[in-house]
Amino acid sequence: MRTIDVARCAGCSVQQVRNLERDGVLPPAARTATGYRIYGEIHLQSALAYRAFAAGAGPAEARKIVRAAHRFPASQAVLVLLDAAHARLDAERTELRQAEEAARAVSSEPIEDVRASDSMSVSELASALGVRPSTLRHWDAEDLVVPDRDPARGTRRYTPAQVRDARVVHQLRKAGYRIAPLRALMPELRRVRRSEDVASALAARDADIAARSKALLDGAAALSAALSLSTHDAGKRR
Repeated sequence: MRTIDVARCAGCSVQQVRNLERDGVLPPAARTATGYRIYGEIHLQSALAYRAFAAGAGPAEARKIVRAAHRFPASQAVLVLLDAAHARLDAERTELRQAEEAARAVSSEPIEDVRASDSMSVSELASALGVRPSTLRHWDAEDLVVPDRDPARGTRRYTPAQVRDARVVHQLRKAGYRIAPLRALMPELRRVRRSEDVASALAARDADIAARSKALLDGAAALSAALSLSTHDAGKRR
């Protein structure tokens, strides 16, 4: 195959094919007497593996995986990198399930815009929630609910949006959520204002994780094919 043939089959540019060879993602290509590159099936499968891994784990990780396969074909280096990529996706799935549970836990909490008059002091909000003022100060220190500060006196003042965040955190804490998962979850819940928007955002994230998981599967299949071709070629040379 010519460079352009590999590019078309792999869905990338001619320059990217050359870059992948330069970076060790593709094995060195043979050359014609006039200097033109000649690629084979192993190069195409390597390019396909890279493209799939890039979609599943990112370009940098994809280069590591495919390069390791060519450099250390008989070692466990590739398996270690693949296991790590799958483990990261599994961790994302766990976080997503926690977010989905959180969304269900706060489904009864109104998250539409509230009135400006709902702004509260620490003591007022603590009384409304039935918690101690020290609890609100702890949430502030943990970046869960960070209120505004009165520029003159430095006292905390919770805007309507921050009151809403405090009510959400309060419900999630009662539902058993710990501080660390809440700290990671709150920015996502804060970005959307309606429960259906939360559900839509979580569904989109679920679809993205599924697509990247499928990409890792496709990449593994292409890489396995490339390694089989490499082993076959090595056997013929012996």
